[in-house]
Amino acid sequence: MAAEPQADIGEKVRFEVDEHGVATITLNDPDTRNALSPELLAGLIAAFERSREEERVRCVVLASSHEKTFSSGANLGGFAADAPLVHRHFGSESFVSLFKLIGELGKPSLCAARGHVLAGALGIALACDLVVAGESSTFGTPEINVGTFPFMIMALIYRNVPRKKANELLLLGERWSASQALEAGIVNKVVADVELDGAVAEWARKLASKSPLIMRLGKEAMRRQLDMPLDDALDYLRAQLTLAMSTEDIVEGVSAFFEKREPKWKGR
Repeated sequence: MAAEPQADIGEKVRFEVDEHGVATITLNDPDTRNALSPELLAGLIAAFERSREEERVRCVVLASSHEKTFSSGANLGGFAADAPLVHRHFGSESFVSLFKLIGELGKPSLCAARGHVLAGALGIALACDLVVAGESSTFGTPEINVGTFPFMIMALIYRNVPRKKANELLLLGERWSASQALEAGIVNKVVADVELDGAVAEWARKLASKSPLIMRLGKEAMRRQLDMPLDDALDYLRAQLTLAMSTEDIVEGVSAFFEKREPKWKGR
């Protein structure tokens, strides 16, 4: 896996693409335990934008270079900063932009949760399609313990976690183990810490091997139907199925299945 030029991403985020089309975006500000500073958030947005635009990218992995902390969340100093309130309000827009960008990526995203995944970082993890966690990782929204609240990530939590468990997470401010996070639906899979990279790579390559065109259509359908009334969702999804049936990739995929061979995606 070769490192890419970083001019548009900065020094706090790494961006790499391997031969399988898997882009790895790595939080890389260990001195702050990957605190979600404006610079780091800008780097993440730039990296995800590159992943969206570059045709060679078929799957995105979000990872951390810190062995013990995926990210400690937003910089608490910003809450007490001597800056006009309106400027701090504008500053939080980066979180909204990032969450929307990951959701509208058109490509599958996979979070490799290593170490502590806290506060705003939990929201970024939940914005990804899949989360694989090391067994020693922990998850939490400790904001209530320091007199604030996880407002920015609440919408993502309630879309991933059953309501009563979400209430518990938000109101008590306790950290959950990887097994608790698995039970609550925050993560998809828990593996031994030493197996995390391998487990993430296995899923990422599987995701990257699918038709990019059908994956894009499916991902958009997953996002848009989520909050539709049932009848509206069914009508929308029926139209998307008809659109998918018009592509050459769906013909190729079915043909390859019956001919017992690997499909060759055409992207049309």
